[in-house]
Order: sequence, then structure tokens, then C-alpha cells
Amino acid sequence: MNSPSRRDCLRLAVSASAAAAIGVLTRSSRAAEPAPGAAEPPGVIARRFIYEQANFPECHASTLVETEQGILASWFGGTAEGRTDVDIYTARWHDNAWSKPERVADGTAAGDPQRHPCWNPVLFQPRQGPLLLFYKVGPRPFNWWGMVKTSTDQGKTWSAPHRLPEGFMGPVRAKPIELKDGTLLCGSSTEHAGWQVQMETTRDPLGPWTRTPPLNRAEEWGAIQPTLLAHSDTVFQILCRSRQGSILESWSSDTGKTWSPLTKTPLPNPSSGIDAVRLRDGRFALIYNHTTKGRHLLNLALSEDGRKWAAAAVLENEPGEFSYPAIIQSRDGMLQMTYTWKRQRVRHLVVDPTKLQLRPIVDGQWPA
Repeated sequence: MNSPSRRDCLRLAVSASAAAAIGVLTRSSRAAEPAPGAAEPPGVIARRFIYEQANFPECHASTLVETEQGILASWFGGTAEGRTDVDIYTARWHDNAWSKPERVADGTAAGDPQRHPCWNPVLFQPRQGPLLLFYKVGPRPFNWWGMVKTSTDQGKTWSAPHRLPEGFMGPVRAKPIELKDGTLLCGSSTEHAGWQVQMETTRDPLGPWTRTPPLNRAEEWGAIQPTLLAHSDTVFQILCRSRQGSILESWSSDTGKTWSPLTKTPLPNPSSGIDAVRLRDGRFALIYNHTTKGRHLLNLALSEDGRKWAAAAVLENEPGEFSYPAIIQSRDGMLQMTYTWKRQRVRHLVVDPTKLQLRPIVDGQWPA
């Protein structure tokens, strides 16, 4: 993530002052709300906020996972991105309502008198073992470090924080993939020597980790925050945020041990986070900003092979920021998506993939 501009800082300060003035209280969002001023695109069956108001004025970088007790979401919230009061929060969708946001991690550490901001949580439930909450802590992305907590009760309570080995971020923004042998394959990246992607693996998040060399030279491609797609037990694809105006991709045919050089896809990217998931019918779904500038436009695309993408839905298109999405397919077959809504709230969408009306994306152009 980029450091806030002076204009952003002023906007954030104003929003923080307004929040303090009204003494905001947290309450859950229950009813699905329609898209403002327009009918929902085909397939979109619910649109709601995880919370309407909270005791933190800013939020960003949501993640979600399905547990036995409903959908669990997480994000970071505080005065503004990068401030020391930015912590990790969770809420649960259960019995047709979102619970109140609960703070589950902060940037304090034993023996360290300084409190640091938290960043980019990632929730993941392995086939065996506890629920995992990865997140980052540190002053800025170029000098943060990876952290993990575990939960044995579906995210109701969490273990003490555990710091990952030096130089390891864990899944930097998007969920990992679990290999057949239980290894977690994590898309990671660093920013201290330019934007570089690396892949990290572990059999035990509290134990040893391994990583690949950087997949790109920062002077050639500025790439971070890969999301992973499994095409088979051994063939994987990553899609990355970039500084070059396009989503970048790389492929592995040996279970993530080695990767092809990064190349451009036909899809645009305004240097903003993306997420993708393989559906149970074998198709792939991608949620992203289909534009080279700004984060006002948020889109859903589907693909049979991860190379040719079809336009599925325009999810947001108005002034403001709609960014850093997360996507999973829940057990009922629905696509569950969360994303930052104008840095003020986290929005939750539910989409029926069988009702989407697909149109081809030709030469990177979203169909009119």
C-alpha cells in the first residue's frame, strides 16, 4: 500500500474529527440494501455493510472465511492507515446479521514500548488444525513484519500473537492455497527494495517457513500482493497488482516451486489489490478495479482457463474508493465478497454465479 497523500491526510483528519464529534457507536448491518439509484446487476442477491458506524473512522483491506458458525470477516481499522491506533477487527455473519466489530489484534509487543499500526489481515481455515489469522505490523509496508494468531473456536477467541521468522510476510493480502500434503502456499511480496513478489510455504505457521527468490526484478515490473488460483494439484497461477497499469500473471507447473516470468494480462490495474477464487464448477472468479486510474470502479469477471476473462458484473461505479476486495465461494455455492467502501465501511456482497450474464472482455475493454 502507498503512504497517504497530503490531501488524503487532510480528508482522514476531517473524517476522524467528525466521528469523534458524533460519538459513533458500533451497530451491525442486518438488511440487504439495494444499489443506490439502480437495479442490481443479474446475480447480485444481497448488498449490505458489515457495520454502519464504528468507534474507528477508517477501515481497509478486508478478508473473509467460512467457518462452521458462519462467515467471518476481518479488516484493519483506526484513525487512518499507518497510524499507531490501527488494529485488526473481526465480525461474523450468523443468523442473518453481522455481529458488532471486535478488536482481535493490535500492534503492541512484549518488551517493545512502541505501538505500531496493523495491516492486511488474511483469514484461512486449513483442513486440519486451527483457524489462522495472518496480519502485518510495522510503521510502513517497506519495514513491516508478518504475524499470525490461531483460533480453536471458529474465531471467537484467539491465541497470543506469534511473529513469523525474519523476512517472512506470510500471505501478504490474499488467502493461501493448501496443497495435498497440508503445505500452505502463500502469495507474498516485499517493498523495501522495490515491489517484488515472492512465494512462501509452511507446514506449520508457528514453525519454519521457506520462500522462493523474488519472481521479478523491481526495475522491470513493480508487482505485489499476488492472489493464487489452483488449476490442478500441481499447476498454479498468480495474478498480481502492479505499477504498470495491468494485472500481471505468473504460472507454476511444479506445485509452486518455480515460476514463469511475470507477464501482463489484458486486464487493467490502477495499482490496487485484487482477489480471485476457483469455483467448484472449475471456473475462476476475479474481483478487481477494471481501470488504469482510480478505484471508483469495481468489477467481477469469470474465466474458464484463467487467461480469457468475461465481464460478469459492475459492482461499484461512482465517485469514491471501492478497493482491496476479498472473495470466497461458500458451501451454498454463493460468491461471498467484501471490500473497502470509501475507507469508511466494509461492504458485503452475495452473488449467485449461476445467474451471472457473461460478456467477453476483448482487448482489455469492458463491454458497454
